[in-house]
Amino acid sequence: MKDDYTIAARCLDPTEAHVLRGCLHAAGIAATVADDHHSQVDQLISPAMGGARVLVHERDLAAAKEILAAYERGDLALKEGDVPE
Repeated sequence: MKDDYTIAARCLDPTEAHVLRGCLHAAGIAATVADDHHSQVDQLISPAMGGARVLVHERDLAAAKEILAAYERGDLALKEGDVPE
């Protein structure tokens, strides 16, 4: 089914997972974070669990990967003097 959720990213830092979810949301892609609470409560178990997961619908996975790659390259960073709307 094309409406099933799939993993777009994994992060050991749950805050980073929420930042990635925010980038996807800003691009119009529905995303959610899973397992972030486990990572916050017990940081030693987080690597064993695979960290926090950023989930998107399967139909949006390719677009989500492009957005996440742009984030990693720094394409989404504010330039000096830029003021967000």
